[in-house]
Amino acid sequence: MVIVSGHLIVAEGVRDEYLAGCADVVEQARRAPGCLDFAISADLLDPGRINVFERWDSQAAVEEFRGGGTGDDQGAMITSASVSEYDVTGERRLT
Repeated sequence: MVIVSGHLIVAEGVRDEYLAGCADVVEQARRAPGCLDFAISADLLDPGRINVFERWDSQAAVEEFRGGGTGDDQGAMITSASVSEYDVTGERRLT
């Protein structure tokens, strides 16, 4: 399993626009083979922060979906980012 997790910081006042532009990507990801979870959401405390969480069944599934990445319009809104991939070898269910 692969987890992609982190956050983006966007220019002041554009977070809602950025997130609205992500709706199609979230829909596509959730339908993609190997996607177990995919979420892009507004941070509750920081008005410029967007949290990213993805869970995939394999690295191949991540790479198949990822393609070219963020489009130019959305990329221009991002002022910084900290997103990492993690290879997961075990799981403990809490619920």
